[in-house]
Amino acid sequence: MTGHKNPDMDSICSVYCYSILKNKIDTKNRYIPIRCGHLNKQTRLVFDKLNLKAPRLMKNISPVVADVAKRDIPTLDMNDPVFSAIRRLDEENLSVIPVFEEETEFRGIISLHEISGFLINDNLVKRPVYRFRINNFKIVLPGYFYRRGKEQEFDAPIMTGAMPYEISKERINKMLPLKPLLVIGLREDILQFAVEEQFPAVILTGMSKDEELPIDFSNYEGTVFCSHSDTAETIRLLRLSTPLKNVMNKTPESLQSDQSFDEAKSTLMNSRLRGLPVFEDECFSGIVTRRCFIEKPQKKLILMDHNEIDQSVPGADQTEILEILDHHRLGNSRTKEPIYVYAKPVGSTCTIVYSHFKINMVEIDAETATLLISGILSDTVLLKSPTTTELDRVAVDELLSIANLELKTFGQELFSQNTSLEETEPVEVLKADFKIYREQLNIGISQAEVITLEDIDRVKEKYLSSMEALRKNKNLDWVLLLVTNVIKEESCLLVTKLEIAESKLIYDKISEQLYSLPGILSRKKQLLPEILRVLEELKSKPGN
Repeated sequence: MTGHKNPDMDSICSVYCYSILKNKIDTKNRYIPIRCGHLNKQTRLVFDKLNLKAPRLMKNISPVVADVAKRDIPTLDMNDPVFSAIRRLDEENLSVIPVFEEETEFRGIISLHEISGFLINDNLVKRPVYRFRINNFKIVLPGYFYRRGKEQEFDAPIMTGAMPYEISKERINKMLPLKPLLVIGLREDILQFAVEEQFPAVILTGMSKDEELPIDFSNYEGTVFCSHSDTAETIRLLRLSTPLKNVMNKTPESLQSDQSFDEAKSTLMNSRLRGLPVFEDECFSGIVTRRCFIEKPQKKLILMDHNEIDQSVPGADQTEILEILDHHRLGNSRTKEPIYVYAKPVGSTCTIVYSHFKINMVEIDAETATLLISGILSDTVLLKSPTTTELDRVAVDELLSIANLELKTFGQELFSQNTSLEETEPVEVLKADFKIYREQLNIGISQAEVITLEDIDRVKEKYLSSMEALRKNKNLDWVLLLVTNVIKEESCLLVTKLEIAESKLIYDKISEQLYSLPGILSRKKQLLPEILRVLEELKSKPGN
């Protein structure tokens, strides 16, 4: 659930508190509060004061790789045999398996692509040399160790002793200095030769358990393994004992968890691989396969403190809207299915959230009460705004009691975060609480709460310049900045040039593009109706 762009205190606090309520009354689903803009000073003050983590910033809610990545997946160790990978891929119908070193360090991926390449390449050379790891013998072969050699891993071709001794000896000598792994039955002459030449390993085939061996291996430094299988089957399985580190793809193309769904799908479809690893920064976070991209996921979203998609987080148009809680005018949001909508002309969305705690008979704790109070006081300007209703006042009275706070003291602390226009960069002020309204003209209205209006003449030109730049950047017809002194309950209005509209404003003009608005505190309740009236007049005027 999320509030609007450039979120104010009410937006952030209502989202946070409503997520608390929803998670209590609906345990089958998980409700996550997010925000699509930076925290203002007021909001940061309250969350820091309560030692709470504010809703997570999400700049886009469009489907991303993280939404489809598989995290609960089997993994393999880089020293596991190819045999284990084949079995896992087949039994669990997997496209790809990540390979790790000591369970923590990602080292690559293994799939049928790498395995088939390994097996095919073996047949393209006269006598392939394999990497053997003696611990893998027991995994791939039925049998037992007669003795373990000094070398845990070695490279060697496979040699069997099916020919007469002299021919076998001649063939083996041709391989030297590379010594083979010998796979043989109880051929004493060839076995004795293997012991004398210190072959790295001997696999005796067709052996029964605890069978006495006629060869003296006391001076042999290699490994002797007794296989219950025949020679042909033993050789077949031995090839599959090769450690994955010698077969796997060590440098596969990868995806980032925040990459867009469509971009990642295109990357995988154009790859020769059937699956790719996913990383969050440099940390492995899962695997995606082609099956992951068959259907685009759709997030579920609750809109708080707004009801128009273009005011929400980018990508909201690709989500399923579940609920809307708001206290603004209704826009043109459309949904495919009937949804829960609760819109009420109160001073704050936090007041609506407070009502939902009451409706569902859920107790409000002190922290939640403090956040709800903060949202209400901020949006109603300490209950002075004309948007304030009796329900806002009732909510504040009860919440103050729960939070053990005093209205005047807490309110002063809250609004002490306001600064002057001179102390803040115009771009920060304009974007902090900026809303776009698309009527006969496309207009943008920002509001800044300050501790004084006395510096407005000194900063006027600088702010008007930034407002004009914002107007062009957003492709708007008119941009306005309402500057409000909460304590003195008065405002000034700065506007970009639009003479045909300015001429119809009812406010007293202080100077070019600057107007005085005594008693005006609310953008929504007081300023916006006047702007809409002006636009309506422009629409009805002949020639417009």
